[in-house]
Amino acid sequence: MITSYPVAALLLGVGMWLVLPRGRRGGRAIGAMLVVMALGILAARLPIVTPWKYETILLLLGGITVISGIGTVSMRSPVYCALWFAMALLGTGALFMFVGAQFLGIATVVVYAGAIVVTFLFVLMLAQPQGQDYYDRLSWEPLLSALTGAVMVLLLSLALESGLGGTAAVELTAKSPTPAALEKGVLAPEHVATIGGVLFSRYLIAVEVAGVLLLVALVGASAIIAHQQGGKTSVAHGAQQEDRR
Repeated sequence: MITSYPVAALLLGVGMWLVLPRGRRGGRAIGAMLVVMALGILAARLPIVTPWKYETILLLLGGITVISGIGTVSMRSPVYCALWFAMALLGTGALFMFVGAQFLGIATVVVYAGAIVVTFLFVLMLAQPQGQDYYDRLSWEPLLSALTGAVMVLLLSLALESGLGGTAAVELTAKSPTPAALEKGVLAPEHVATIGGVLFSRYLIAVEVAGVLLLVALVGASAIIAHQQGGKTSVAHGAQQEDRR
């Protein structure tokens, strides 16, 4: 029934508002139960467009990704948030690999899970070497964030229902590419090699410019951190000399 989507969105919004770090721990268990119930309702309403074996793997990978995303925004520790974010990226990369987008799956794992998350952890260690700040353990405007997320989930669910519900799921299954067509397309052994050839031939200048920009940003961040640490060291040294006098 269409009315199950508003109920699931409402449960998800209330549950996310309860699990978000709001300065007090009360209600997080109830919020987690509401989120699980909402995800169960949404999963039960998903149409089956592939054989049950592939559908099970798809739902499993999607559930891991969604739960990891919820853990990313609901943890109080920034380090745990980064680890859950890495798990969400691994789930996203697995979904890309599952549908045959090998390059996107590898790029997601290498660039985001392997580089962005590690950089984020380094920033946390450099910026907060003596502990966590209070403002990093709270969610600003949790009610507005939960409400916005619930509305987005409701709209997406209704769009999927209208696009895949009823005879649309049967038509989509009938139009799905055959295994032979997939082996010649996205599942071909030279799939990633073809994309790499296009990137480093037709878009070579754009790739090199992006690499130079990332290198400049890395050097600039290192210089800023070194300058700040040098200033703190000089101030501490001056304070010690004043104390000795």
